Amino acid sequence: MGISATDRQILRDLAKRVAEIAALPQQSEKARLWKACNDLKPQRAMVFADPQNGWAELNAAWLRLLCNDASLHWMEHSLRARTIRHEHIPDDFPILAEFRVPLSVHGADYEDYGLHLGVQRTAQKGGAYRIEPAVHSEKDLEKLHFRPIRIDHKATDGQVAAARDIFGDILPVRKTGRTFWRYGLTRVLIHMRGLDQMMLDMYDNPSLLHRMMAFLRDDFLREIDLFEQAGGLALNNTPDTITGSGGLGPTGDLPAADFSGTVRPKDCFCSAESQETVGVGPAQFDEFVLQYQLPLMQRFGLVDYGCCEPLDHKLDLLRRKIPNLRWVAVSPWANRQLAAQMLGSQYVYVYKPNPARICAPRADWEAAEEDIRSTLRIARACPVHVVMKDTHTLCNEPDRVTRWAELAVRIAKEAV
Repeated sequence: MGISATDRQILRDLAKRVAEIAALPQQSEKARLWKACNDLKPQRAMVFADPQNGWAELNAAWLRLLCNDASLHWMEHSLRARTIRHEHIPDDFPILAEFRVPLSVHGADYEDYGLHLGVQRTAQKGGAYRIEPAVHSEKDLEKLHFRPIRIDHKATDGQVAAARDIFGDILPVRKTGRTFWRYGLTRVLIHMRGLDQMMLDMYDNPSLLHRMMAFLRDDFLREIDLFEQAGGLALNNTPDTITGSGGLGPTGDLPAADFSGTVRPKDCFCSAESQETVGVGPAQFDEFVLQYQLPLMQRFGLVDYGCCEPLDHKLDLLRRKIPNLRWVAVSPWANRQLAAQMLGSQYVYVYKPNPARICAPRADWEAAEEDIRSTLRIARACPVHVVMKDTHTLCNEPDRVTRWAELAVRIAKEAV
């Protein structure tokens, strides 16, 4: 790979910095604490700040890509993002001495089902949008096909070779299979059918809704098979792997006891949610959503369920139906007391503080602190993740995420 000496040195210096950060004792301690919490033997609540869309403002302030060759920016960005995490986000996310190259995958997006899944967007970047339903009748279902998923090992191997050539003597470079498995079937469904229409279908056209959910279930089951047959899965119980809507995935309960080196779904975490059916009661949720998610979740070793939707009246159903359930999301709109009673010490209580506390034009730090303190009092008998996410903006004050992480970790330590 012909790159300039300057670009090579930039990447090598970054790799050395990541290796230095990864060698700090605090990294292994963070990994140990995550594992204890996920194994239901918590030593304290674990804190994870996931800036999500807020990364754009963090990057603008703290991340400058210096390589002249734009084809190297994916490597540079990956390395610099870890230095930013260490220097500006003092949460419990550990930095590892490893550079992973994810599989190059084509056709896995949710757009290619044979029908155009259209939306009308506002002019504002990241703003609201209106769904233009693609399925209007049973006849439209005949046009649907499974996604044409293809794993490009050749392209991935080329990226691995490039990274190893530049800094493989500093950081181990590893090709890694897919680690993120999320089954929010109703998100795809509403882009096919429309949110309002989906709700009406439960009464007016249940057979159509069942056919669509069965199609999506089978499409995602096929996806699992494709990756497994191609050797495209990777363990996601590593200390710095985000496994779903919650925190990080270290656990001694994965991989499965009969693991021999080839990764299977049952060696991994998966996540599932259905934010679109927040207003649907348990019986209809079970009939139209959960029964179609179960065959997917049952393929995996452990399950993380929920995202932003409050699960207050569905917790008993989830506990009874999902035998490998380990994490459950407790959203800002959930009944925290009820969740603590229902989850107890048997499941990880994944609390999502209200991001508006730090995303509003004027951050409310007093309310943010009281929110975490009161939650840890309520969930004192539970293993707890405190996960700040959905920070779509930090009002161009990226140090807000720094302050929140410092605050949350301090409270978690004081609550022990």
